[in-house]
Amino acid sequence: MTKLAFVELKLLAREPGAVFSLLIPLFILVVFGSSIEPGDTVLVPMALAIAVGLVGLYMLPTTMATYRERGILRRLSATPVRPVSMLVVQLILQLVLAVAACGLLLAVAGGLLGAQLPSRWPAVALTFLLGTGSMFAVGLLIAALAKNGRTANGIGVLLYFPMAFLAGLMQPIDQMPDILAVVGEYTPLGAFRQSLQQVWAGGAADPLPLAVMAVYTLAISIVAARFFRWE
Repeated sequence: MTKLAFVELKLLAREPGAVFSLLIPLFILVVFGSSIEPGDTVLVPMALAIAVGLVGLYMLPTTMATYRERGILRRLSATPVRPVSMLVVQLILQLVLAVAACGLLLAVAGGLLGAQLPSRWPAVALTFLLGTGSMFAVGLLIAALAKNGRTANGIGVLLYFPMAFLAGLMQPIDQMPDILAVVGEYTPLGAFRQSLQQVWAGGAADPLPLAVMAVYTLAISIVAARFFRWE
């Protein structure tokens, strides 16, 4: 599995989508962060949620669906490297990509823009893991249902933008209709953004959005495993 991980890491580094997942949230942070106030607890969590959303809804499903489309998973079933090993490696590498994107955002926000960083890092880590888990679960479900990489890409984009809007990543929550704001809190990306903002402000994340993310992670992962096809 180590050799497989090394090969997949090299392929991921050459993937244009991986570069976009790093640069798009960074671009948003830099553009809007030029006027950031030291006590701002909104912009950086938003950028982090955008980064994780891109990896979970774009990179992960597109990669897995493309591998199935090209018969890579089927061919692996005839080798000592089982198809499930590819899935595990991809999940780990996509997690590394999400961590790298968020680490870059934190370095720029704290080091160059003077943004406020949280003091309760264990709460941030818990929120990040639950948020990433819920977004990856949705990505795996897309990969399970999509016939090929192009379809997975299209579904991911179609899901990402409405979800990002409801989560308050495109428009401030206080400027949205109340019903949409409430609905957004029960989406995985919305719960993720809400929890990040709470811990960024120095408080504890409400149990409800954490529970929402945990339920999405568990329930959608089970559905994705039920429908996932190796060939």
